[in-house]
Amino acid sequence: MKVLVFSLLLVYLNSYYYERSDQEKSEPIFQIISYQEFDEMVKTPSNKIRIYNFWATWCGPCVKEMPYFEKIQADDSSIELIFISMDDGRKPERVTSFMKKKGIKAPVYLLDDVDYNKWIDKVNSTWSGAIPATLFVKSDGTKSFHEGEVTEKELEIMINNLK
Repeated sequence: MKVLVFSLLLVYLNSYYYERSDQEKSEPIFQIISYQEFDEMVKTPSNKIRIYNFWATWCGPCVKEMPYFEKIQADDSSIELIFISMDDGRKPERVTSFMKKKGIKAPVYLLDDVDYNKWIDKVNSTWSGAIPATLFVKSDGTKSFHEGEVTEKELEIMINNLK
């Protein structure tokens, strides 16, 4: 009897472990980074078109367009989507709870450098600092930038022009 109970306990614990591992794998990436870390990420070579979308939980147009970006990435394996949150780095739980509530699957990085004037021009010299804003980086390192909200169709056109 003890062997049976012990065996059942092992089966339960084993299934619980594998279930948790699968859930953890499905959790989207969330990390707080500096501008320097973001800059290194952009400079890292990739075979994909990388899309860095700057947004915040409090920005209505940002939230509205996020599903378009996630759909494009889900439909096109040549795209790598990265959300860059401009929320307050002292309150990361706002971003993580937003991610869960909205079911965000793409990696989300929260910039901890609030001195935007120090680095906005480095992202793109024409960027006023308004969000939403999107940096596109082709596999050859060529960059293009868009400031403002996009529709799903506009986003598709922008990406097709990069291919």
